[in-house]
Amino acid sequence: MRSTPQNSSAVFKPDSGASAFFTSILVWGIGVGCFTSVINNYLADIHSVSALQRGILEFFRELPGLMLVFMLALLSKRSDWRIMRLGVSVSMFAALLLLFPANFWLVTFFITLWSLGEHLVMPVRYSIAMHVANPNASGRSLGFLTSAMNAGNVCGSAVAAAIFWAGTSLLGAENKRFLYDAVFALIAILLAASVICSYTKSAPNIASDRPRLYFSKKFSKFYILELFYGARKQVFLTFAPYVLIIEHGFPTSRMALLMGICAAVNIFASPLIGKITDRFGYRNVMIYDTVILFFVCLFYGFASDLFPIEIAGWILCANYLCDAVISTTSMATNIYAREISSSRDELTSTLSSGISVNHLISITIAPLGGWIWTRFGIETLFSLAALMAALNSLFALSLPKPKLQR
Repeated sequence: MRSTPQNSSAVFKPDSGASAFFTSILVWGIGVGCFTSVINNYLADIHSVSALQRGILEFFRELPGLMLVFMLALLSKRSDWRIMRLGVSVSMFAALLLLFPANFWLVTFFITLWSLGEHLVMPVRYSIAMHVANPNASGRSLGFLTSAMNAGNVCGSAVAAAIFWAGTSLLGAENKRFLYDAVFALIAILLAASVICSYTKSAPNIASDRPRLYFSKKFSKFYILELFYGARKQVFLTFAPYVLIIEHGFPTSRMALLMGICAAVNIFASPLIGKITDRFGYRNVMIYDTVILFFVCLFYGFASDLFPIEIAGWILCANYLCDAVISTTSMATNIYAREISSSRDELTSTLSSGISVNHLISITIAPLGGWIWTRFGIETLFSLAALMAALNSLFALSLPKPKLQR
């Protein structure tokens, strides 16, 4: 990916480092695609992790997100580009640690370390994507960012699916641990390549002047939106895959294929959503995407009761795809933050603070969701998720209408 997307001059500033940034993100996405495609099956196959244990693991995995604002405070004099490289390097180290045999608690630590790297990358990649964009093109730039991530996820999911399909079907490998180790080793190599790709003379490697800790009253609605997003994200990342794996017996190759299809669709859907956000405004996107999410959550909870088991499996696959597409509308919240920010550094600090805020609910939803699933069933869990989606839509109605020109 040596050139920026078609019509790049209309979207990106010249000599801004956009090409190096999107190349690095593409390679990072391949590694993340491999990881997300196998990690849920890895936990179920190798460590026999139950839904309740999965929730407990998620509590620790989300802690770096909660502490992100404090971690970035320690890095307040580093540029966004350097923080991105540091985050990718930390995740690379975690992938290497997963090659070693470990018990549930050590694996939880390794995955938490991976999450630390991911969370360091999260706010700065959005910030960089908006800063390399021309005025009034932030939505399209964020769409291209998501497309690059999804293109990488497609490749990563395809590679993971191919490794497990070839290993089990062609080679008859009975040792799944060996196949998982092959994927984790490949992830480490890819993340090392991502760091190398990010180096460019165009990158502004000067120290940032953003404040160490930043919360402002004018961003109060943004923080509330992040609370809703944290709950929505946690249900999708933690429990939606487990519905397919635990309730419907999806193997690693099939889950990797499904995630690859979702990422492939989002390559085209993300720029479209970015254009829709630029055209109709972040407020409308926030309102209507959670209306769709309301019905998605109900299907997760009740598809197996309403349809025969075989048909329910296909319906849940389509539901998962729909969920993956509408999850990209989270860019609208970031654009809302940009709309009311006074400077570049304030935006980056606000995005990192927002991630910490949404993890306040994430670390609660993870173990609580696992307990609700175990005690009351998936119907209750996803009914509550649908209720949160409805409340999100109602709250989005209170947002001011965006300006036509920035």
